Amino acid sequence: MSKIKVSPQIFEQFPEVKIGILVVKNTDNTGNAPEITALLRAVEKEVRSIPDIEPVNSFPKIAAWWEAHKNFGNSPKKYPPSVQSIIRRVVKGGELPSINKLVDLYNYISLKYIVPAGGEDLDRCAGDIQLTLAEGNEDFKEIGATENNPPEPGEVVYKDEAGVICRKWNWREGDRTKLTEKTKNALLVLEALPPADDTELRAALSDLKTLVQKYCGGEIYPIILQKDNLEGIF
Repeated sequence: MSKIKVSPQIFEQFPEVKIGILVVKNTDNTGNAPEITALLRAVEKEVRSIPDIEPVNSFPKIAAWWEAHKNFGNSPKKYPPSVQSIIRRVVKGGELPSINKLVDLYNYISLKYIVPAGGEDLDRCAGDIQLTLAEGNEDFKEIGATENNPPEPGEVVYKDEAGVICRKWNWREGDRTKLTEKTKNALLVLEALPPADDTELRAALSDLKTLVQKYCGGEIYPIILQKDNLEGIF
């Protein structure tokens, strides 16, 4: 059995953060689903109609992540949180590309609830996974990259026993553990800071679970990590 853990240091700096997780086992991520693409196109229209969505980095749910990133020493203007990147793309008239079913579904949830989302292939992860502060010497190659780009000391990262799997909290996923059509076992992650609250995170997690079950199948186990619950077992 493996664990997903949050370092106590994270909650010392960010006591109100909550991490929603779906452990997905024996799933089918092959092929494509036009219905998922339709969901993305529909939620993109909804995002563009949100009052006061621009400037994107001032929208309350995204501004909270800007402050969190600045808190651990990142420049969110240069390395923005993932939710800002996809919201900005949509607001400017762009569409999110279809990657694979699991990625498309968590992108849909990210747009619908305006929360950061990501995912890892559990069969490509090494041992336990933790959200923690980087030492600065961990290996990391972002999706599509061939060169090592290690984190800075004190940077908030997700990492396993082989290196970092997501840099600058939710800025960029790693290539080694990315979700592909071959993925059978996955860890899907949603992150919430106020004004997103516990009720909203649980709704988003439930929504994602329903969609993954419908389009990919498998056994799905939800976990919520917060300051009084630092780890989950899968």
